[in-house]
Parts: sequence; structure tokens; C-alpha cells
Amino acid sequence: MAKFFFSTGAPGWMLPAMIKRVFVVMLLGLDFAKLPAAELKIWKLLDVWPGKVPGEKGDVPSETLTTHKYRGAPILKYNNVTKPTLTVFKPSQEQDTGASVVICPGGGYQILAWDLEGTEVAKWLNSIGVTGVVLKYRVPRRKGLEKHDAPLQDVQRAVSLVRHHAKEWGLDPKRIGILGFSAGGHLSATAMTNYDKRNYKPIDAIDQASCRPDFGVLIYPAYLVDKETKTELSPELSITKNTPPVFFAHAGDDSVPAEGSVRFWQELRRKGVKSEVHVFPSGGHGYGLRPSKDPVTAWPELCGDWLKSMGFLKR
Repeated sequence: MAKFFFSTGAPGWMLPAMIKRVFVVMLLGLDFAKLPAAELKIWKLLDVWPGKVPGEKGDVPSETLTTHKYRGAPILKYNNVTKPTLTVFKPSQEQDTGASVVICPGGGYQILAWDLEGTEVAKWLNSIGVTGVVLKYRVPRRKGLEKHDAPLQDVQRAVSLVRHHAKEWGLDPKRIGILGFSAGGHLSATAMTNYDKRNYKPIDAIDQASCRPDFGVLIYPAYLVDKETKTELSPELSITKNTPPVFFAHAGDDSVPAEGSVRFWQELRRKGVKSEVHVFPSGGHGYGLRPSKDPVTAWPELCGDWLKSMGFLKR
């Protein structure tokens, strides 16, 4: 098994430049999707929190970035994240619609599938004129907390941060979406249904900006169904008429049952929230945007059509 190890033991002021250089080199080395070098440029890399990260006790090992094979191809994994960041990828000026999406990679709240469900997704979003903002949220699960407690703090702060900087970054503050895969899908769903109360004490002007996403995209989301009833939604997901519209994609043969996506969509429909759900006959779990013979490969095109029909890609 090939492995790349990256420890963030360097001084804090050096990390953004170091991570950017290592990240680009790794992408070039993996040659995923054979991207032109120009498309690999990181537009911005910034910390989610200005100082001490809420609730961190210093008991998590050093952060690492590793690579291994998954579904026959290499993927990058972030492990032991204690300092959340946002990596921003902007589309070309000619394509830019002003819309943006905060991307939440999956990984069971244990690791982050960084390229498969993060940077490769930003590349696709750029191709349809959307700024992709990849969130490196805290993993693994923190002892004594719900699996999503620390990540929810990170994603709420991330959405507010993008909205706070929207004018400066050339973005529309009313077209900031969220997109998540697997555990990242659960995190995105939790962010869309818990925006009215922050999971942390506000600390500065950024937290005055709303943390409500304007739309969501949930791809094979996990943990949506209550583990006790197995039919109702998880108790942290409270859907109202003000919940953002959502696009869902799931495979019928996924190890994570598609019933979670369908149940969430049903509740949105009952509340009058325009949404769209696709359950494909096959595709499994953890495919990201990588092409395969399975029909689920069509989800990005269908999602792009939905975003356009909902007015999120207007110029």
C-alpha cells in the first residue's frame, strides 16, 4: 500500500504555504482526472477559527495526510484534524456565476476523503461556474461528544465566514450552498436543519453573518435515519418550511440505506420545500464523481441541471 505522510508540526505561520505546495504536488503526482495544471490553483487557504479552536484539549495526535487505494484508485485521507481550514477554488472569470458551495468530505467522522469527496468536487463545481470551498473539519470523533458536535461548529463557522467575505470574494451572499458525502452528507444535513442556533458561542463579526446554507446537495448521506426506530429521521434533523432545498443522490445497493435520503426528501416535500431525489439501481458507496459503469455516475449532470433550474447558477 502506497502511503504519503504529512505532519503539521511546523510553525503556524508556515502552514498555509506548506500545505498549498504539498497539496498541489500530490495532486500532480496522483494525476487524478488528468487535470490541467492551471485548474489546480488554490485561490485561498484560511483557518476557520481565528485562535483557539472551541473545545480542543490537545489530546488528538498530529494531523497526517495519507494516500491509499480505494475502489481500485488512490485517494487522499486527512487524519487527526484539530485545526479546521477552508480551501477555496474559484472558477474562471468567464464562467463565474457568483454562487459558492461549502464541501464536506465524508469518512465516517473518522477521516476525511480529501480528494475523492473534496477537491475533485471543487473542480467539477468550477466547471459549472461555482466557487468550491473545501472544509477540512475536525476528525476523528471527540470523546464524550456526539459524532457531529465539533464538525457542526466548524461548518456553521465556515458558512458564516464565506458569507462574511462574499462581497470581497465576488460571491452572492444569497447563493451559498453546502454539499456533503456520506458522513459529510449528515454534517451538511445537520447544518441545514440547525442554522438557527450556533453550536458554539459567537466570537467575532463573522458570527454575525447567517450560517444558513441557501441550498444543499447530499450524496449518499449517512446517519439520516434514527438508529432506534430505523424509520424516522435522526433527532438532530428538524425539518421546517425554512429548511433549504436539497438535491439527493443515492444508490439502491448502497451499504448506507437510501431510505435516509428518501425519508428526508419526503419531509421536505411535506413542508413545501422544493427538492429532488434520485435513487439509482446500482453504484454502491463512496464513488464521489469518479466515473464507473453504474448509472449513479450521472448524478453530477443531474445536479447541475437542478441547480440551474432552481436559479442558483444565474449570472
